Amino acid sequence: MQSSIERFPTPRPVPFPKAVRAGNFLFLSGVLALDAQANIIDGDITVQTHAVLERIAQTLSECGAHMSQVVRATIWLADLNDFAPFNAEYSRHFGEALPVRSCVQAQLYKGARVEIEVQAWLSA
Repeated sequence: MQSSIERFPTPRPVPFPKAVRAGNFLFLSGVLALDAQANIIDGDITVQTHAVLERIAQTLSECGAHMSQVVRATIWLADLNDFAPFNAEYSRHFGEALPVRSCVQAQLYKGARVEIEVQAWLSA
């Protein structure tokens, strides 16, 4: 089993990495629907959820993992009335490999509608 800790920096000027690998676990920082200029993407919950999950998939790939290895997700929604359309888009990205998860309502950065962080298990 790998015992080292590896940090994957983000290109954005923020005081945290986009991911950390600790042993066989990969932890991603919370992901918002941001454009290249770090502005929140304009759109409803479906548009923002799609953008967030695509970015998560990209980060996982950059770190040698994929969506089917995600074992846990934590979701923050700005409005729990978005729960049903969020779930529809979320399910499209995970298919049968749904991770365990928690979902709560919270005020999010710059009016974002959703933030998601995940943890993945990387085989030894």
